[in-house]
Amino acid sequence: MTEKNTVLIVGNGGREHALGWSFAQDPRIAKIWFAPGNAGTAQVGQNLPLAATDEEGIARWAVREKPGLVVVGPEAPLCAGLADRLRSLGLRVFGPGKDGARLEGSKSFCKELLVSQKIPTARAGSFRSVDEAVRFSESLTCPQVVKADGLAAGKGVVIAGSHAEAATAIRQMMAEKAFGEAGSTVLIEEFLDGEELSVHAVTDGKNLVILPGAQDHKRVGEGDTGPNTGGMGAYAPAPKGTPELLQRVTEKILVPTLQGLRDRGIDYRGVLYAGLMLTKDGPKVLEYNCRFGDPETQVLLPLIETPLWDLLGAAADGNLSGLSVKIRSGAAMTVVLAAPGYPAQPILGQSIQSGPDLPDSRLFHAGTKAGSRGVEVAGGRVLAATGWGKDLKSARDRAYGLVAQVSFDGMQFRRDIGYRALGTQS
Repeated sequence: MTEKNTVLIVGNGGREHALGWSFAQDPRIAKIWFAPGNAGTAQVGQNLPLAATDEEGIARWAVREKPGLVVVGPEAPLCAGLADRLRSLGLRVFGPGKDGARLEGSKSFCKELLVSQKIPTARAGSFRSVDEAVRFSESLTCPQVVKADGLAAGKGVVIAGSHAEAATAIRQMMAEKAFGEAGSTVLIEEFLDGEELSVHAVTDGKNLVILPGAQDHKRVGEGDTGPNTGGMGAYAPAPKGTPELLQRVTEKILVPTLQGLRDRGIDYRGVLYAGLMLTKDGPKVLEYNCRFGDPETQVLLPLIETPLWDLLGAAADGNLSGLSVKIRSGAAMTVVLAAPGYPAQPILGQSIQSGPDLPDSRLFHAGTKAGSRGVEVAGGRVLAATGWGKDLKSARDRAYGLVAQVSFDGMQFRRDIGYRALGTQS
């Protein structure tokens, strides 16, 4: 008789829909729940009326239903300690505890760990005083980077072209509370020049499984113009992420990071997601995230041949060493379809029209909900049109072929995802 397993996925974005879709490909999975999910996750499992940050509600539900594996998608519940709470109740959880999640939840903690482990990163200073932060800023050349220390939904970073711009950003974050308490402490960093690369590793606290390098497009406008967003598209594997580079990143960055966490008594089980800048001096860490990226998840999962139940379950159990993980050849690309006004003031509520999924493609829902007129826009990033194939060009053709089947009033998207790798912005 085939073993049947159950999964709870916490979150309501494109990442969570992609995770649910991937689990649903496995015939051993009997049931998938989402807390709270979106209109797309309802197609592959059951949505629960529980917010991702409702620790008490999720804990009560989990004790009653006893899912075989819990996967915590977003950073906010991880940083709040949801994984700790569920583990204390005897559940298998994929995602770090509150102490490990500080890698993303506190940029100052992350920087201290990087420096102590001699991991290549930008020169920086952490400050709780506006005047001290401004003085340090003036000691750096421009451009420079001003970061809110805490979680700011991917938007608490300002690249300042002058000392005046840096001072304004510091005051907005610290004195005017532009990002709430996340900006009570700021990190001022030297600007690193180069090309960015996202490297995800699944870890059980001791061993690492390195996934293909990905690149996302953070700016809202084509040619990487306009304000930063949570991500307007991504592709993998990125040509810059060669086997040689990934080996260097593993040895010089990921392994020392995991050692630094262990030295601090932290048993980290989940995703180590390094945001890197490929500088002329080699890869340097811009930031760490404590979960799968969004939209990177949407391009990584189609490339992972090993069932997620095996991969994430082994990490949750602290037992990755015996697992042989297979990555498919080929490439994947995702194009984010965003609401009008995103990222500043997205306009919500529009009815969404879409056709069927095409071969080797999938429309992952993010900011959607079931409404009186069918599926409606419910967030800034609405959908992620994902395609995969034998190479990046075929993946791009499938992703944009899927985009052509979707419409809602004011829909915006970039037409140049992958242009660095494909050498075109058309």
